[in-house]
Amino acid sequence: MSRNKKLFGTLCGIAAAVCYGTNPLGALKLYGEGMSTPCVLFYRFSLAWVIIAIVLMLRRETVRVDRRELCTLLGLGALFAVSSLTLYLSFHLMEAGVASTILFIYPVLTAVIMAVFFKERASAATWLSIALSLAGVVLLYWTGGESHLSPAGVALVIASALSYALYIIVVDRSRLHISPFKINFYVLACCALVMLVYALVSGDTITLPRSLTAWFFVGWLAVVPAIMALVLMVYAAKYLGSTPTAILGALEPLTAVLIGIFCFGESFSLQLAAGIALILAAVVLIATRKTAVGY
Repeated sequence: MSRNKKLFGTLCGIAAAVCYGTNPLGALKLYGEGMSTPCVLFYRFSLAWVIIAIVLMLRRETVRVDRRELCTLLGLGALFAVSSLTLYLSFHLMEAGVASTILFIYPVLTAVIMAVFFKERASAATWLSIALSLAGVVLLYWTGGESHLSPAGVALVIASALSYALYIIVVDRSRLHISPFKINFYVLACCALVMLVYALVSGDTITLPRSLTAWFFVGWLAVVPAIMALVLMVYAAKYLGSTPTAILGALEPLTAVLIGIFCFGESFSLQLAAGIALILAAVVLIATRKTAVGY
C-alpha cells in the first residue's frame, strides 16, 4: 500500500510541476488575442477566486479571519501579485521558457534570506547552489559574447523570484492556522484587486476576452497552473514528502521551455541547455540540503 501511495505522490508531483509550467502557454496565447498583462492576470485571479469561493461554500467553511490573519493574508496577496505581474511582464521582453527557468532561482533566494535575516546556518551546499544558479543565469544571458536577454526582462524575473521567495517565507513564519482554501480565497481576491488598480494607474483597460479561444485560455490559467497545481502539490507533499516534491518541481521550467520551443518557435541551443542544467542543479542541491538540516 505504501508503494502505491509513493507512486501516486510521485505522479501528483510531476503533474503539479507540469501544470504550473504551462503559465507561458496561456499568457502568450492571450497576448496574441490582444489582451494586456494586467487584463490577463485580473481575469486569471478573478476566475480562480470564484472557483475557490464555490469550493469553500461546498465545504461550508467560513471565511472569517481575525485582524492579524487579515493583515498577513493581504501581505501575501500583494507579494503574489507582484511576483505574477513581473513574471508576465517579462514575457514581453524575453523568451517565456528562459524567463520561467530564471524564475526557478527562488529556492536559492529563500535559503539566502533565511540565512541572513533568520540566522539559519548556510552550508557549503547553499553557497555552491548560489554559484551554480548565477553561472546558469550568465549562460542564459550571453550568447556568443552578445547580450541575449533584455536587462529589464532579467530584472523583472529576478523581482518575481524574490517576491515569491518572500511569499514562501511569510507563509512559513506567520504560522497561519487556517485552511489552504481560505488562504487562497484572500490571496486571490487581493491579487485581482492589485491588477485592477495597476491597470487604472498604467492606463490599461480591463476588457472582456473577445473570443472563445481567449475565454478558454483565461480558464486554463485559472484552473491548470493555479488551482490544479495547488491541489496536486498538496497530495504530492502528503504521500511523497516535501523535498522530493520540490525536486520534481524542477520540471516546471523545463515544461515552460518545451512549450516555448514547440508552441511559439523559441530558440534552443547547447548553451541554453547548459544554463538550464546549472540552475536545476542548484535547486536540487537546495532541496536536498533542506532534508539534511530538517527544515
